[in-house]
Amino acid sequence: MTAFRDILSQGVQMGLVLLLAPLLTGFVRKVKARLLRRRGPPLLQPYRDLIRLMRKDVVLADNASWLFRVIPYLMFAGTWVAASLVPTFGNGLLFSWTADLIAIIALLGSARFFQALAGMDVGTAFGGIGSSREVMIASLAEPAMLITVFSVAMIAGSTQLSYVAEFMGSDAVGLRVSLGMAFVALTIVALAENARIPVDNPATHLELTMVHEAMVLEYSGRHLALIDLSSQLKLLLYVSLIACVFLPWGTATADASVARLVSGALLYFGKLAVLGFLLAVFETSIAKMRVFRIPEFLGVALMLALLATLLRFVSGSL
Repeated sequence: MTAFRDILSQGVQMGLVLLLAPLLTGFVRKVKARLLRRRGPPLLQPYRDLIRLMRKDVVLADNASWLFRVIPYLMFAGTWVAASLVPTFGNGLLFSWTADLIAIIALLGSARFFQALAGMDVGTAFGGIGSSREVMIASLAEPAMLITVFSVAMIAGSTQLSYVAEFMGSDAVGLRVSLGMAFVALTIVALAENARIPVDNPATHLELTMVHEAMVLEYSGRHLALIDLSSQLKLLLYVSLIACVFLPWGTATADASVARLVSGALLYFGKLAVLGFLLAVFETSIAKMRVFRIPEFLGVALMLALLATLLRFVSGSL
């Protein structure tokens, strides 16, 4: 009976992140439209877009290789697994022993590598530009992400997310300057990794400014639907990661009662709503920066992560 409950809880989490990812994207779009005094698209519009793309036929370029066809499935699988490993409503689930921050970064890096490879596969100019920019951003964002993980791991004593969330929710943490720096660094990395303003504009199709959209211009049908769903899962992953590490309150344990699990799920929905609202407010209050200024923006994240690690190393109480 216990094994069945553990499997059921893990399956609910995997299905939950898959269902909530388009809803979070639609919520952010709706809030941004309201803040701009527009009506905006319906909240469930991302679901309709995915269903519409799934029903369409796939159009492939003549020189597209077999890898171009396989990459959308690899991206979706890797991102879904990574998003499912982050604790949401419950902590210590069946696969929580695999929820290591280093493993999640590796899965996201693999998905990014295949996406950049797909952008260059057909040989179009836009795909090459988008892939080169994506790799440039990744080369700056990944070190900042890794050092941020190291700073959090030095405080919690582990890179295992279930243990980190449990430790961060205890009274032993308190207010730390290093955690504040790590939080800002992770937020900057999340904006860059998800192609959000000010790094990229997910709603633009201008040739000289787009990064993510340039790599997927040649995709259509179900392939494009899987790529869009992967992007939505990635946004949910980073929002859930911020909530898990820096807002771990209310997360239920694996052996908790059903009422406690439901309460944890409701608190998780509230965290997503608050963080999604803050993301929409931030994106409507700032303009997109030039591509050549992105290294400076990500350099701030790298320096903050380094300072957080050094501060923790020099003074263990900060």
